[in-house]
Amino acid sequence: MRKPLIGVTSDTNENLLSMRMAYLSSVTAAGGIAVAIPVCLSDDDLAELVKNLDGLLVMGGADIDPARYGQAKTPECGDVKPQRDRVELELVRLARERDLPTLGICRGSQIINVAYGGTLVQDIPTTLGIDVNVHRQPQDYDVCTHTVDLMRGTLLERIVQKPVIGVNSRHHQCVDVLGAGLVVNGRTPDGIVEAFNDPTLGFMLGVQWHPEMLSHIQSEAHALFAALVAASCQYRP
Repeated sequence: MRKPLIGVTSDTNENLLSMRMAYLSSVTAAGGIAVAIPVCLSDDDLAELVKNLDGLLVMGGADIDPARYGQAKTPECGDVKPQRDRVELELVRLARERDLPTLGICRGSQIINVAYGGTLVQDIPTTLGIDVNVHRQPQDYDVCTHTVDLMRGTLLERIVQKPVIGVNSRHHQCVDVLGAGLVVNGRTPDGIVEAFNDPTLGFMLGVQWHPEMLSHIQSEAHALFAALVAASCQYRP
């Protein structure tokens, strides 16, 4: 059986292609072939690219422009990258249309939510009154600082086969209104949505934490990438 091609979104940093190698290595360790997707592609080129992919990984990064979900930008919202927003929202739209197996991580999960018509909390501390360090940990990425309670029978619970998992956390935004058709898979004890999926598709899953930084030391994190690769192996457009 051939290895599936998994497209991985990227960022730009001073005109350089930018992406954390852990995204690529996590896909590779799970048996896939990771292919970087540059942010300069047109919608037509994205459509052509998606025809040749077996799966998609939408990675973390900067805040999404609130205009994309019908809000004005607050002072607490960070820097936005409109070009990246356009590319990733279009990729999710195409993936949804083709039932392409898709995993969104941190910002990537928020992109999926916005693509489904959902909204975001622009800043957790000022909006929800939760200390910034709870969800934007000062510790390294390979440290789990809080737990996520998984809903029984959901896609994520079936993947990790546990009711509660430990996760890392580096975000100051989160899901506010969940997009139409998406189903919560996991929440933190303070109520923040940490995982969701589209149950009408084979594999459209978003997680708010960074499993790519844990996959080499935590079986639950590795299982996410293994599930994406397994779904991509079975993909038939």
